[in-house]
Amino acid sequence: MKKLFLILAFVACFGIATVSVQAQSAAPAQTTLNAETDVAGQPLHQAIKQKFLEGGAGWMAPILIFVILGLAISIERIIYLNLSTINSKKLIVKVEAALKKGGIEEAKKVARDTKGPIASIFYQGLDRYDQGMDNVEKSVVSYGSVQIAQMESGLVWIGLFIALSPMLGFMGTVVGMIGAFDSIQAAGDVSPTLVAGGIKVALLTTLAGLIAAVILQMFYSYIISKIDSLTMDMEDSSITLIDILTEYNRK
Repeated sequence: MKKLFLILAFVACFGIATVSVQAQSAAPAQTTLNAETDVAGQPLHQAIKQKFLEGGAGWMAPILIFVILGLAISIERIIYLNLSTINSKKLIVKVEAALKKGGIEEAKKVARDTKGPIASIFYQGLDRYDQGMDNVEKSVVSYGSVQIAQMESGLVWIGLFIALSPMLGFMGTVVGMIGAFDSIQAAGDVSPTLVAGGIKVALLTTLAGLIAAVILQMFYSYIISKIDSLTMDMEDSSITLIDILTEYNRK
């Protein structure tokens, strides 16, 4: 599923980059000072497209690509984590009932037929019951770390996009400001319209970068909170499993 999301994201990025370059080349030559344009009266998608072109595809397209890739990874992680969420208390009851009814093999069957990282940890612990409780505890702890690593897969890329988007926007602003001062130097006069136009174009990249970072940060925070919740549930369930197996071992 993760590969599918990334492939779709790359296709979308390529298509958007191509369209943006074509739109920019097809747009009539105009000064950045087109203040008479009534953006408020335009449809939203046209206004966004206009601001995108005003900011420059060279700076805005990478930020847009970061957003698309970050959202693709975020959506994939959210789907994965939601599918991994189960009623752990219900699973514990089933495993305990299976132990009483058919022993370890019956409990392993229940864990194997249940989706999610908690069920996988249960299966690993039950599978090593014959090796002693010490090995059961080690297996539960080790496999729990593996499951946490799988849940956190891809988060480093979302964090990278959150950091790079505003940095790229600031870089575009600095380059735009330098261009504005170059225009002033070439004109030999400080024209308010010339300065305002250059600053406007420069600040659009910063705005785009900050918007991208805010959007991805919200998804990132939700994913982290979901992982923390699952991790706590895994730890509590693992302790309960050890207690159940310890009690079963005494019989």
